[in-house]
Amino acid sequence: MHRRTVLSAAAAALLPAAAAANTWPTRPLRLVVPFPPGSASDILARSVAARMSETLGQTVVVENRPGAGGTIGTDAVAKAAPDGHTLLMATAAHTITAATFERVPFDARRDFAPVARLIATPLLLVVHPEVRANTVAELVALARAEPGRISFASSGNGTSHHMASEFLKLAAGIDILHVPYRGSAPAQVDLVAGRVQMMFDNIVAVLGHVRAGRLRPLAVSSLARSAILPEIPTVAESGFPGFEVNAWFGIMAPAGTPREVIDRLTTASIEAVRRPETAERLVSEGATIVAEGPEAFASFVNADLARWERVARDGNIRVES
Repeated sequence: MHRRTVLSAAAAALLPAAAAANTWPTRPLRLVVPFPPGSASDILARSVAARMSETLGQTVVVENRPGAGGTIGTDAVAKAAPDGHTLLMATAAHTITAATFERVPFDARRDFAPVARLIATPLLLVVHPEVRANTVAELVALARAEPGRISFASSGNGTSHHMASEFLKLAAGIDILHVPYRGSAPAQVDLVAGRVQMMFDNIVAVLGHVRAGRLRPLAVSSLARSAILPEIPTVAESGFPGFEVNAWFGIMAPAGTPREVIDRLTTASIEAVRRPETAERLVSEGATIVAEGPEAFASFVNADLARWERVARDGNIRVES
């Protein structure tokens, strides 16, 4: 009798979650983008939200909550009710800020339920044309010959652009100077003007400068070459095996969100990026469609965070938050 009573109680405890999953969604969903309108994550979020709305039968509203390197919007999702109605458009900043910021108000692993990693975009290493380097090897040799003379731009402390150069700095054992900017655009202005010498940036963001001859491309940061610049080698091919840094984008929910809800969100979001018109546009902009589910996404986050924790520790990188 006692055993049946315990089992009945356990089954009863599962009923609210099961009922919630069966009736979900009961109202419009919020997809929080922790960066400003017009950012890469915002553009992707709006495209995905429109497709998910069709699949789920409820409007998915994009809500921009920028600030503090993405931690303000991210924290809002971490503290939201785990009912599947509040989601996060997570980016590479999710793991980088957790590894490099002195304080973050959430735990990047424990406070979120991964839904799907959607796309990854490699960065392009570019230099000013006056830099006497046509390859990564030549750039490294130049940096070793003139320690502290070469400066690299980034779109800000703790961004993937910043950390890609820090990763190369450690891998190559070179002394180069970081010059952070408030975004990619002002960094490009100074790079084209020759005030800084090198930068990792999103391919599409610098492609116009490359084609006009204002910047020289040396390598892409992914393990495979980019489909839109197939003639440019990877950093890994250029003497640094295993070097990989991608700007990635995916959807997360608050920890504790019912698995049945997570599964429906995974299906809806992956279907959104796999739609031919969406996939073709993303690929034309240099992205790779990843479309991986919760388990693979969780493993990726753990590995990515461990990598940036190592780079931050070895490079003595701490960002005031």
